[in-house]
Amino acid sequence: MVHVVRKLLLGQGVNPVVCEVGEDADEAVLMAGATASGAGLPAVFVGGRLVGGLDRLMAVHIAGELVPILKQAGALWL
Repeated sequence: MVHVVRKLLLGQGVNPVVCEVGEDADEAVLMAGATASGAGLPAVFVGGRLVGGLDRLMAVHIAGELVPILKQAGALWL
C-alpha cells in the first residue's frame, strides 16, 4: 500500500518522505497514533498534519482536495 501512496504523491509532483515502521520510530507509538485516528498504516501526513490512510488519501484526491492541501503545506509549487 505504501507503493500506491508514493506513486500517487509522485504523480502530483511531490517527493514524499517514507518512514518505515520500526526503523525510524517506535512501532508502538506509531501504531497507537494511527489506530487512535482510525487511519491505520500507511498513515499519510502532509505538513505535519494527518490526512489519513490510503482510503482517505484517495478520497481527498478524487474530490480534488489533495492539490490545495499540498500547496498549503508548501509541498507543491504550482
